[in-house]
Amino acid sequence: MTRRSPESLLWLLFSAGGTAAALLVPVLLFLFGVAFPLGWIPDPGYTHLLSVLRHPVAKVILFGLCVLCLFHWAHRFRYTLYDGLQLKPLSKTINLFCYGGAAAGSVAAGYVLFSV
Repeated sequence: MTRRSPESLLWLLFSAGGTAAALLVPVLLFLFGVAFPLGWIPDPGYTHLLSVLRHPVAKVILFGLCVLCLFHWAHRFRYTLYDGLQLKPLSKTINLFCYGGAAAGSVAAGYVLFSV
């Protein structure tokens, strides 16, 4: 029996992470980096934001966004090192560093989000 490559799953995570990052991150950056500080939109306040973040659905959505963005980064960085810099002899180390870092970041994001 031949061993199947996880490459298709990694490309799926890459494309999902790119889509999520392209659609959600600019909105969050605009709201919390421009609109609220400049007073264009009324500030929701700390207690309201904390109550939103304590809702389980909001935690799952933010966790999913963090995980997808991290795996998008890992796949892009892997191919930058592997193909762009021609570090093919270090492919196993690069894979371990990139995807291990994304997994560790996902665990850290889950700990931070679900411990609040």
